[in-house]
Amino acid sequence: MSDAINLPPQAAGQPAPLPLVLNIQFTKDLSFEVPGAPGIFATLREQPRIDLALDVQARPVQEGENVFEVSLIIRADAKAGQDTQCFIAELTYCGIFTVNVPQEHVEPVLLVECPRLLFPFARNILADVTREGGFPPVLLNPIDFVQLWQSRRQQPASGTA
Repeated sequence: MSDAINLPPQAAGQPAPLPLVLNIQFTKDLSFEVPGAPGIFATLREQPRIDLALDVQARPVQEGENVFEVSLIIRADAKAGQDTQCFIAELTYCGIFTVNVPQEHVEPVLLVECPRLLFPFARNILADVTREGGFPPVLLNPIDFVQLWQSRRQQPASGTA
C-alpha cells in the first residue's frame, strides 16, 4: 500500500489546489526580559545555561474552512550558576495555512509540516533578540517535529488539532 496522499478529483479545467499553502507568517508575541540588568552583565562569568521549552498549537481560523493558524511557541530561560536568572525569552511565531489534504492527514500536516516551515524564521528571531539583548545568540538545534507530534499523541488529549 502506498503512503501517497490522494486528493479528490477536480472539475474539468480547474487546477488542483495545492496540498499546503502558507498564506502569511508573523510574530504574534515576543517578550525578552533581563531581570537582573544591569548587574547581571558585570557579574556574568560563564556561558549561561539555556533551558528551552517548545510547543506547537493549531486551531481553525474559521469553522468549516480548511484554513488554520499554527503557532510555534518557544521559551528560553537562561541561568548562570544555580539560580541567577540571566534572561527570559518567549516567542510565539505563527502561520496561517490553507490545508487541502484528506481529513486523516490534517493533524500531521498541521503539527509536523507547518511548524517545520515556520521553524527557521522563529530560530532567527530568537537568535537576534538574545544577541541584541546583550547575550550570545541562542541558536536552536533542528527540531524533530515528527517525534514531538508522536509523543504528544501518546499524552491525553489537549484540545489541539
